[in-house]
Amino acid sequence: MAEISFDGRVAIVTGAGGGLGRTYALELARRGAQVVVNDLGGSVDGQGGSDAAAQKVVDEIKTAGGDAVPNYDSVSTPEGGESIVKTAVDAFGKVDIVINNAGILRDKSFAKLAWEDLDAVLDVHLKGAFYVSQPAFRIMKDNGYGRFVFTASNAGVFGNFGQTNYGAAKMGLVGLSNVIAIEGEKAGIKSNVVCPVAATRMTMELLGDFAEKLQPESVTPLVTFLASENCDVTHEIFSAAGGRYARIFVGLAPGWYGGKDHTPTAEDVLDNLSQIEKQDGYIVPTSITDEIGSLAGVLGG
Repeated sequence: MAEISFDGRVAIVTGAGGGLGRTYALELARRGAQVVVNDLGGSVDGQGGSDAAAQKVVDEIKTAGGDAVPNYDSVSTPEGGESIVKTAVDAFGKVDIVINNAGILRDKSFAKLAWEDLDAVLDVHLKGAFYVSQPAFRIMKDNGYGRFVFTASNAGVFGNFGQTNYGAAKMGLVGLSNVIAIEGEKAGIKSNVVCPVAATRMTMELLGDFAEKLQPESVTPLVTFLASENCDVTHEIFSAAGGRYARIFVGLAPGWYGGKDHTPTAEDVLDNLSQIEKQDGYIVPTSITDEIGSLAGVLGG
């Protein structure tokens, strides 16, 4: 069995002051990575800030013989993202890995959701991942190597009551990762998404007694692999929960086509809905080119 090592690699982990991010930072450092431990140190809903969380994890890493530096910037601004990446370059000379893990919760039912709660969640999850990843991507592209891991959620891919803001942000990360995977391919950059289910301060109340089976450490092996040189997959989504790992994918079924000489109507859609929804014979597109290719086979040309 090949051993996964991060010797000579530099990693940024956002939201690494606790929960999942802390486990990622500790494990990458244990395996030889130099780590930027980023955490604003705020509350679950994004209020306030403190240096204590990130510094504590850095201290843990150093005590164990690893190498790490803290960063306390918010991911929610372009300046914050640039500063996080600059911390890595100033301390270690480059960036090889970005694990976008920072997040907040402001759950409310859709009818009661305030605009400020939408903005705050989008700023941290979706825009925050963009702000950190773009300057890191430029460095990776110049160096011909990179690994991105984006933290999405089953609340985004599958949906969950009371989380329209969170779900929209998390599904947006899937699109962001997919495009980075395509644009980074020639430069040796891989980008994947993980949808973790784990007991953290953000989820304890939601999981109840089931939380005992869903420790954050059970997600860490998948993220560690996705961040490594050994990872040869890209443009994918994975579920990680309680030591079970599974691929999640968006499939395109053959559907229904009335023929080149037929002009479809809404009634045609109604009459052929079972065929349109049929899942047999699907493909898993890796870009819009795959869908165009599928259409060309049906429509001709």
